[in-house]
Amino acid sequence: MQPLGLRSDPAPSRWSYRLQRLMLTPFFRLCLRVLLPFSIVAGAMIVWLSDQDRRDALLLVYNDIRTEIATRPEFMVNAMAIDGASRGIAEDIREIMPIDFPISSFDLDLDEIQERISGLPAVATVSVRVRPGGILQILVAERDPVILWRTYAGLALVDVEGYVTGSARARALFPNLPLMAGAGAERHVAEAIQLYAAAGPLSERMRGLVRVGERRWDVVLDREQRILLPEFGAVQALERVIALSEAQDMLERNLLVVDMRLLARPTIRLAEIAVEEWWRISQISLGKVHQ
Repeated sequence: MQPLGLRSDPAPSRWSYRLQRLMLTPFFRLCLRVLLPFSIVAGAMIVWLSDQDRRDALLLVYNDIRTEIATRPEFMVNAMAIDGASRGIAEDIREIMPIDFPISSFDLDLDEIQERISGLPAVATVSVRVRPGGILQILVAERDPVILWRTYAGLALVDVEGYVTGSARARALFPNLPLMAGAGAERHVAEAIQLYAAAGPLSERMRGLVRVGERRWDVVLDREQRILLPEFGAVQALERVIALSEAQDMLERNLLVVDMRLLARPTIRLAEIAVEEWWRISQISLGKVHQ
């Protein structure tokens, strides 16, 4: 029995008070309920995995489970289908992608396959996916050649962006494609196409375009005639020559070169026979004057 006049103190002890205050702290409750159990489990796993034999056994079980899932029929790829590509491009794709079928879709890196096919010069875009039925489908969009480029190595097919899409065995195989030559010509395909479009009446006489000094064009015509165009405003200069030719039949005469490099002072170079004829006429005229 408690002595008379003494009451028990209902207040908690100092340690009990501190514990209650800690339990009211969100971070302490997080550590007690989450971080502490996680640390205990993680520590136990580290201790268990510290043994090499246990790690090898766990890896073996993982590989067995993965192989069993990966080799299921619904995950197997049995063939490859190439759509949108010509025969030559399809053969190139099969050559750079020597895949041994059947193969599990888990073992196919679709991003790598797409990147390797995109590296082909004649391929503009490509998409790769595994189609239901175990088919690896490769959908290709080829670059369309718009002009032939004559180089020391032969004829090359070039698209409008300047990409070489392939080689051409002979000019006669591509009679509808215009022709260009010269170093750096592939970087100015768009301008070359504009010049061909502006040629108009000269189209039948044009033999090709030559890039000179990697900075300007020469228009090569039949009868060994050339039109020397300026570095800037080449299309306008060609249109001016065509207008002069239609008005005065300039290109129907014995001319070798029409030099438009200086638009303010265009010049012409006569053929040798024309020079001789001019000299003969001038001598006759001088003789008459002398008489």
